[in-house]
Amino acid sequence: MATIRVGIAGWTYAGWRGEFYPPGLVHRLELAYAAQRFGSIEINGSFYSLQRPSSYLAWREQVPPEHVFAVKGGRFITHMRRLAGVETALANFFASGMLALGPALGPVLWQLPPTLGFEADRMRSFLELLPRTTTAAAELATHHDDKLSGDRVWAKTDADRPLRHALEVRHDSFCSEEAVQLLAEHDVALVVADTAGRWPLLERVTSDFVYVRLHGDKELYVSGYSAEALDSWAARIRGWADQGLDVFAYFDNDVKVRAPYDALALMDRLGLTVG
Repeated sequence: MATIRVGIAGWTYAGWRGEFYPPGLVHRLELAYAAQRFGSIEINGSFYSLQRPSSYLAWREQVPPEHVFAVKGGRFITHMRRLAGVETALANFFASGMLALGPALGPVLWQLPPTLGFEADRMRSFLELLPRTTTAAAELATHHDDKLSGDRVWAKTDADRPLRHALEVRHDSFCSEEAVQLLAEHDVALVVADTAGRWPLLERVTSDFVYVRLHGDKELYVSGYSAEALDSWAARIRGWADQGLDVFAYFDNDVKVRAPYDALALMDRLGLTVG
């Protein structure tokens, strides 16, 4: 049976306090509060900097046993190195603690900058470096450099599990059949990203799961989703699930506190509950 998980991109937003989060809720309890309502949450701090194993361990302890995190790949790899010469950077990323999530580790999201177009050789080389199991990720992590040491390193896994990857693109050149086929050959999901028309909205299935990011219906990161728009997304998600595809869908329209409420509304349409 296909699994559908709907959630939010990140959980630490000042504007949500006293709105989505109840007045007086201490900040350290915000993740637990959100995880009781959503089946999955994206960890986005990992995009900006290497996190610590202690952080991943703490996050795992704050969520229900069935909760799954997605982890966003580092911008040093995607935006600064632009996927080239990233062997050591990938080792550092996987050594920084995500494997401490254990069974709560879900897909790894790689978001490309709008200025990075499709280059087959560059993309193929990057995809071939990605570990496809937690055991392979742990082995890769042992090749970290001296940026990480001591308790900043987690290069082990409690079990050998498949490791999924998703790629979010923001350049029209990825609309090509060659790009789609390359992702399919490497079993990497092409993210279905709704960006209010700014960047491509691609709905090609390239893996055994679908990764959806909902950044805003009319205005990027700001606008909420209408009832009709949520109905449409619910229908698409049901269609993918009916094909046997797992679906992970995250709302990233956080500016006006729309993300958590839109996620709950979509869950209601899909008949999803947590716990």
